[in-house]
Amino acid sequence: MFFTNKAIFGALLALAAIAAPAQALDLTNVAFVQVVDAPASIPVGHAEFCKARPAECRRNDNVVSAVPLDEARWSELLQINANVNGNVTPVSDLDLYQVDEFWTYPNGYGDCEDIALAKRRDLINAGWPVSTLLMAIVKQANGEGHAVLIVRTDRGDLVLDNQDGAVRLWSDTPYHYVKRQSQANAGQWVDMIDSRQIVVATTAGIN
Repeated sequence: MFFTNKAIFGALLALAAIAAPAQALDLTNVAFVQVVDAPASIPVGHAEFCKARPAECRRNDNVVSAVPLDEARWSELLQINANVNGNVTPVSDLDLYQVDEFWTYPNGYGDCEDIALAKRRDLINAGWPVSTLLMAIVKQANGEGHAVLIVRTDRGDLVLDNQDGAVRLWSDTPYHYVKRQSQANAGQWVDMIDSRQIVVATTAGIN
């Protein structure tokens, strides 16, 4: 895992001249997921989560487009991702709460949304800008829904996933990207534009 993540960071460094030129950050680069410039429907689970925790779903008064990614932040990202993945046992909402959809912070157990929320919370507590930490809904190769955390960095959109321990660029993951939180408002969502042909299969099971 160490060498895999080190190699990934090296590849991200190679993107710097493309995705983050000295003059300005080009968010239209392929390293970033493009979005539709209009509000999308809010996932039911997140809408209920926001009703219970309105302070976590507010407008972002200070929008940071992308956080600068250096070796220290990269290490912190890997550590938080690994800690949450290692400390939360994946269990479906139906088994835990007897409902189909319930977004909350995990207490040792949780599904993919809960795990992504925990990573977002821990990164916020570590000082990462809220506007760069985006809950996202994706579809797996088998058509099933899944949730991941997108971290918007100056090297591209990185994906923190409980089904894959490595932190990867969004374009290096086997998912179709559907929608994510708005950077301007944590309580709003936007549709993502993903026209890639996904050819990599993903493992079925509890997400």
